[in-house]
Amino acid sequence: MEEAIRLSLENVESGKGGPFGCVVVKGGVIIAHGANEVTTSNDPTAHAEVVAIRKACAELGSFQLDGCEIYCSCEPCPMCLGAIYWARPKAIYYANTKADAAAIDFDDAFIYAEMERPIGDRKLFTQQLMRDEAQVAFEKWKASTKKIEY
Repeated sequence: MEEAIRLSLENVESGKGGPFGCVVVKGGVIIAHGANEVTTSNDPTAHAEVVAIRKACAELGSFQLDGCEIYCSCEPCPMCLGAIYWARPKAIYYANTKADAAAIDFDDAFIYAEMERPIGDRKLFTQQLMRDEAQVAFEKWKASTKKIEY
């Protein structure tokens, strides 16, 4: 956790991004670091956790973080929490809370609220198109003998 916090401080002091750091640990050894890179990479998904997960998966040569632990300087946002669940580590630890983040204008409450609303009531216009055509890929996936399930 100390390293995740150090990364968050370093990121603020360098002006490279938001005050967020993350490390992925396996067997007591840090295998990947991540700091918020949203503004430096012009990538809204480049949160510390996503950066660290990408690096850890590359290091392990796997799309899962089996047996790993993730240490975050702050409670993950909805996007990062989803990424963490998909990565399947054995544990996650965090320091600051989402309320702490909201107090410095990193408030994810609107995303949590939007996720609970029916699609038609969300602020971002959303409409389903071409479901029948898209179902073909799902049907092929279901029947495939080449798939790697995850």
